[in-house]
Amino acid sequence: MSTALRGSTRAHPSPIAHDLPQPAGAPRNSPADLVGHTPVLRIAEPLCPAPRGFWAKLEGANPGGIKDRPALHMVAAARTRGQLTPGATIVESTSGTMGLGLALAGATYGHPVVLVTDPGIEPLMLHQLRALGARVETVAEPHPLGGWQEARRTRVRELLRDVPGAWCPDQYNNPDNAAAYTGLALELVFQLGRIDTLVAAVGTGGHSAGTARALRKFFPDMRLVGVDSIRSTIFGQSAGPRLMRGLGSSIHPGNVDHAAFDEVHWVAPHEAVWTCRRLARHNCPSGGWSVGAVSLVAGWLARTQPPGDRIAAIFPDGMPRYWDTVYSDDYCRSHDLLDRCPARQPDEIATQQERTVERWTRCTSVTPPPGSPAGRPATNTSEAAR
Repeated sequence: MSTALRGSTRAHPSPIAHDLPQPAGAPRNSPADLVGHTPVLRIAEPLCPAPRGFWAKLEGANPGGIKDRPALHMVAAARTRGQLTPGATIVESTSGTMGLGLALAGATYGHPVVLVTDPGIEPLMLHQLRALGARVETVAEPHPLGGWQEARRTRVRELLRDVPGAWCPDQYNNPDNAAAYTGLALELVFQLGRIDTLVAAVGTGGHSAGTARALRKFFPDMRLVGVDSIRSTIFGQSAGPRLMRGLGSSIHPGNVDHAAFDEVHWVAPHEAVWTCRRLARHNCPSGGWSVGAVSLVAGWLARTQPPGDRIAAIFPDGMPRYWDTVYSDDYCRSHDLLDRCPARQPDEIATQQERTVERWTRCTSVTPPPGSPAGRPATNTSEAAR
């Protein structure tokens, strides 16, 4: 463990991806030191009968959620390379969680933060980002091809031209995003000892790629199961309007490592809501859309895989952000999400483009979809920001 992370009193700590933070319970000198050492919790009932179950990595225990890790790491790496100069403005597109991480990184390293989001952001998240000192802009119309994500990225490019010295992390294509999850992988190794299957939601592609890459150095035969949203283009389905935030995409993020996945599951909003609420009622720790979707898949794997298979699932955040969506009866009723129990098992398709799916569906043949940047060299972050 690095000396810097063992009780450093420097004003701007520099968390490095392959270092673990201070032991749990140790005094902290900075809010950034609270990131990491998140707990794991055994989940069984009601998603699978005990003694079967899976282990949930509770990233909601970080100050802002899972994306505290890449936000701190991307900012630290950019400062080291001279891409982000002292006091310069950080500008990024976000649906929420990365914004929380960048607000933390901005406060840690002394950078103003400007975040571009869309009307789907939850009011609680919007107020929280502003309370943390970030300036938040909301785009008014979706892009005709790339939806809200591309509309946000277009506004980011405009801001980069208008704000002298501004820097964009470009979480979708920045390889430092994936590299930041080496620490999460090492924590899982220490906590669980062995992992046979990792289940992860896929949005920017950072935490699935980075965690799996590091874990496979210890467990070369580990299976990676990706969880996507219906109407997402990441694995070759057609783009469409999506209620769920935090997973899925209307663009093709360069950080998605398609070759790393053994299978992919698409989940619908009502299936994620049902699972979130059952988790909350029976286990207390639950979360938002990604947690519900990942838990649905991990629970099925725990029921159907050999009994000795050790399954780890990454829970990116916690419940509070979703009080007026996932956990609101009025919201769920208005979107026909309430009390719609998922099927006991997924539908299956032989190829990712076989048909457009509208319910929980599985595919075990994962290939980069047409139009994705898979296989091209990693984009230099300064170029990606332009």
